[in-house]
Amino acid sequence: MEITLAALHGRWTTLVVRELLRGDRSYSELRAALPMVSDKVLSDRLAQLGQAGVVKRDRRPGWPPRVRYTLTPSGHRLGPVLQALWDWGAQASARDIGAESGRETSPVH
Repeated sequence: MEITLAALHGRWTTLVVRELLRGDRSYSELRAALPMVSDKVLSDRLAQLGQAGVVKRDRRPGWPPRVRYTLTPSGHRLGPVLQALWDWGAQASARDIGAESGRETSPVH
């Protein structure tokens, strides 16, 4: 579990992985999909994910050089992990909203 958390460490990392789960992307496509993330942070997250073996950087010859980012097989296996985290957060949020309004929501089995 610690290895997984280390790979996903840092703000915005899960959103970068989410975008790459939709298919390979260029840097500019990632910037457009994540406008709230600065260039420095996006570059750092891509480098971090590359070092963790989650993202592969594919540089293609030509001018200008074309770079595509894609998830490795290991990175693709994070899809269900991120979905489970999202589901848990959505359920926790629903419980919090129910508690604030004085209602209880049914527990997940």
